[in-house]
Amino acid sequence: MRQPVYFLSHGGGPWPWMPEMQASYAPLTAALQAIPAALPQKPEAILMISAHWITRGGVLLGNNPQPGMLYDYGGFPAHTYEIRYPAPGSPTLADRVAGLLRADGIPVDFDTERGFDHGAFVPAYVMFPEADIPMVQLSIERGFDPDWHHQLGAALAPLRDENILIVGSGLSYHNLRLFGPAGREPSAQFDAWLQDALAPATAAARHDRLRDWEQAPAARIAHPMEDHLVPLFAANGAAGDGPVVLCHHETEAAGGLTVSSFRFD
Repeated sequence: MRQPVYFLSHGGGPWPWMPEMQASYAPLTAALQAIPAALPQKPEAILMISAHWITRGGVLLGNNPQPGMLYDYGGFPAHTYEIRYPAPGSPTLADRVAGLLRADGIPVDFDTERGFDHGAFVPAYVMFPEADIPMVQLSIERGFDPDWHHQLGAALAPLRDENILIVGSGLSYHNLRLFGPAGREPSAQFDAWLQDALAPATAAARHDRLRDWEQAPAARIAHPMEDHLVPLFAANGAAGDGPVVLCHHETEAAGGLTVSSFRFD
């Protein structure tokens, strides 16, 4: 059975472990917790494409069978630097992904040391708190080229028929200088464009719109640096043709932001 592909707006920092943030993150929590029941079956493994792993000249794959943790955030309570998400890695999946990418001419290598970053372990924890599904992280490439990452995603598409859940983890709005009420208008404008860009039924038609994302309303306000948008390019490439469903949407995130997540069937 074919697994869907997701692009998730993963929220800020280690929010699931901070009780004072739970109320404001209730919509995202509910959306993430609903994902397992919406899948055709429990995935054999997860391929996580996180905005928080950026490499140059190609991509890297985590292939440690027992990945550690990477606390790539600052200024949070001490206990959030002791979080553990003990999902195993999968060198077998890493080898399979590398083979698919190399067959398509995409430079890829392995990283045995890097742990799960918060773009990976935060949504994974809320979706699968038992941490019993192997997870492999894949980086994005620093050029942030939409065409390059669409090709990357398309090369990964066969994994969907191998019971692998592909997740692009970023944010539909990511401007840390304009969070809360200051980001209300630009996030709403960009989100409306984004939903329209993902409306066509074919991946190619969606990509034609996404590649011109910088022409969207408030584009460079919503994404001064597009690292958190890039996983969407890969997710759309992996999705192929078919409907895109808005699986998470709110207009008051972080005190006023419009943010969205999408499921590609």
